[in-house]
Amino acid sequence: MKKRVGNMRRGALVLFIIFGVIFLSVIGRFFYMQVVGDVNGVPLAAKAAKQHLRSSVLEANRGSILDQKGEVIAKDTASYTLAAVLDPKQSEGTKEPHHVVEKEETAKLLAKYLPMKEADILKKLQKKDVFQVEFGKAGKNLSAEVKDKIEASKLPGLVFTKQAERFYPNGVFASHLVGYAQQETGEDGVSKLIGKMGIEKAYNSILTGKNGSINYDADKYGYILPNTKSAVKEAKDGQDIYLTLDKKIQTFLEDTMNTVDAKYNPKNMMAVVMNPKTGEILAMSQRDTFNPTTKEGLTDQWANLPVETTYEPGSVMKIFSLASAIDLGVYNPNAYYQSGTYNVGSIPIHDHNGGAGWGSITYREGVERSSNVAFAKLLAGMGPDKFKTYLQNFGFGQKTGIDLPNEASGKILFDQKIEQVTTVFGQGTTVTMMQMLQGATAIASDGTMKQPYVVSKIVDPNTGKITETKTTTTGKPISEATAKQTREELRNVITGKVGTGKAYAIEGYDIAGKTGTSQIPNPDGSGYMTGNNNYIFSFMGMAPAKDPELVMYVTMQQPQLSGSTTGGKAVSEVFNPVMKNSLQYMNIKSADTAKLKTITVPSVLEKTPDAAKKAMEAKKLVPVVIGNGKKIVQQLPQADEKILEGQRVILMTEGDMTIPDMKDWAKNDMLKVSEITGVPFQVKGDGYVLKQNLSAGSVINDKSTVAIELTTPDKIPNFNKAPVADDNKEDSTDTSVEEAAGLNALLN
Repeated sequence: MKKRVGNMRRGALVLFIIFGVIFLSVIGRFFYMQVVGDVNGVPLAAKAAKQHLRSSVLEANRGSILDQKGEVIAKDTASYTLAAVLDPKQSEGTKEPHHVVEKEETAKLLAKYLPMKEADILKKLQKKDVFQVEFGKAGKNLSAEVKDKIEASKLPGLVFTKQAERFYPNGVFASHLVGYAQQETGEDGVSKLIGKMGIEKAYNSILTGKNGSINYDADKYGYILPNTKSAVKEAKDGQDIYLTLDKKIQTFLEDTMNTVDAKYNPKNMMAVVMNPKTGEILAMSQRDTFNPTTKEGLTDQWANLPVETTYEPGSVMKIFSLASAIDLGVYNPNAYYQSGTYNVGSIPIHDHNGGAGWGSITYREGVERSSNVAFAKLLAGMGPDKFKTYLQNFGFGQKTGIDLPNEASGKILFDQKIEQVTTVFGQGTTVTMMQMLQGATAIASDGTMKQPYVVSKIVDPNTGKITETKTTTTGKPISEATAKQTREELRNVITGKVGTGKAYAIEGYDIAGKTGTSQIPNPDGSGYMTGNNNYIFSFMGMAPAKDPELVMYVTMQQPQLSGSTTGGKAVSEVFNPVMKNSLQYMNIKSADTAKLKTITVPSVLEKTPDAAKKAMEAKKLVPVVIGNGKKIVQQLPQADEKILEGQRVILMTEGDMTIPDMKDWAKNDMLKVSEITGVPFQVKGDGYVLKQNLSAGSVINDKSTVAIELTTPDKIPNFNKAPVADDNKEDSTDTSVEEAAGLNALLN
């Protein structure tokens, strides 16, 4: 018995010693940790700090896209995604709840602002064992206005995540050139704006900024601890891209093309306005097109047609054939030839009147009539090899190198003799619109050819660095004397008694140009399509003919013509108003009419509305006052800007902002009101204001919803042109609907 008790005592002693050693080891370890401050080489202070350390992303802005004068074409705006926190643990230890408490009341509220049924919202809010829920598409892309209204309810548990969205304030505006950007989630799970087309895609890396970060100490609920220190890594915004586009000229073009497209419904239509002295693209558009903000129309046409597609140019190609013949000394305008038919071996080439011809006529008359036979004979005089060299020197068969993606190169079809002859008058060989415009700069600029380009400069907002694009000379395919003579011959196409370009004459201006009617290959490759509408109708013109400041090229494929309307007439309804109004806007003096006056906008800040209006009216400008205050605090255009006589100037007073009656206003003027007030308008359509949801005089603020519906002038009852100063009335002339579209854009 004694032995057993002794054993038990020894066992207890052993256990006591073991537990004692463990206890002393733990105490020693704690003491060591307290004195030394680390465990296995890991500093405890750092580990403790890490538990409280929070990191937030400082989002960089994507660079803006602007026109050559700084008018915004694309910029970032904010949208929000809604989520509801359901985990009650998020409210532990807090005075106010941080999760959804009143689920029925919350569902009822959200149903007012989300395109989602109350029952479906409640079903999401009643989910069990989840931290939070989102509301799919219905809870995304919410405006700041909707966010503010939801937050005003003070219902707990509703959280918003801010996202950058791309905003295109002009709607349909060189859409395929500018392209679009949209949110896309990468492999790292981070969502950001990515360019998907046009400038947005080609310059995505330049436009994209670099996010920064901020690190700070916070409690378990995310609140910043008192006296915390933060480490900030600044975000770097994306660079801004200034295009060569001129917003005024682009607006002329878009508005006119809307009207013509609705009237003739062509399969496609392209038009470009270019400065031949520099190579700058001032305007570029096509139909079909799309709205880059809403993506409406995007599925109809992805390609940027003037850059990415090839076609047979038809008789517009004769511009370069004529210049080549003149440069080689082959063209004698007063020499005679027999028109009608020219045989290439056993294959007859006919003039466009079916081979009957016009008898024996001069080569100048042949150019005016766009005689295929005349140019076939000129080719024989030049020799095919020399002519092909000229084509290559003009840049055909090769990319221009324009700063846009997916440029096509076309092909000079020249292997067989018949192909050589058809190429001289624009069939068989394929081109791009950019190649045609590049070649035209040599004709317009005394033989020196310029590369077309669309990016004027790139500005880094982080450093202020400016990278400007310089004009690039791409060759001198013809002499100065040849270019001048070619322009004179092309002027005869417009003014000559038998010229095919009579429809393109613009009163007061000398136009040099060439018409084109090209056949369209059958899809199966079996020859060409037939029928009055199955052609590509086109015109390339430059003005003033003596020293061109602008070149414009328009093509229209398969318009729906009726009665006696010709394809040339349809194309002229694009070319004439846009060219005329662009020349006037650029203050280029016409031959026999007074040019529109340029006015320097006076400053009327701090003046009373009445005094400000009188000051503007004295300058032959049209003032529009926004607000009910007693003094002017903002104006648009700003002081010292140069604008045309008769334009509107928006004047904003202190105090409440009001909306004017904008019926019949051009889009450009309507957008001035949005810009000066800072209120984004919801715009539907293009052209001129048909309706506005708020009556004139209504008070607006940054939370107001202003909806505007635009349409073409012919669809507006009693459409009125924009105001023009009185002393211009005696010089005014009647205009067609199409010209009115351009003129109103000009004066607005």
